[in-house]
Amino acid sequence: MNTKSPGIVKFVVGDRSLATFQLLWQVVAGWACFLYITDGYKVYPCLIEDADHLVSKTAMTRVEGENCRLRHYLARLHRRTLCYSKSIEMLSASVRLLIYYLKHRRIPSFT
Repeated sequence: MNTKSPGIVKFVVGDRSLATFQLLWQVVAGWACFLYITDGYKVYPCLIEDADHLVSKTAMTRVEGENCRLRHYLARLHRRTLCYSKSIEMLSASVRLLIYYLKHRRIPSFT
């Protein structure tokens, strides 16, 4: 997330493992931020320097708000059911489409 503008800047679909975080970190580390705020999950200190890392659940309210909004709009993020698969490709495509819609308020044309 960016504090200067609303919305989600980058996402990775996967479990909460170090391998998944490494995929996200490959992109985020290139942004050269001076501070990374996290909820203190155990994999973050593996890649984020202590001097650049702030653990603060209170500062995460905007991130948690975006997560809540994603779960509100995308039923496939709730749980596995007969109606919604949990394939990585479909989750990623669904989240990407929702983020586009929330930002532009229209569905992109696919022609």
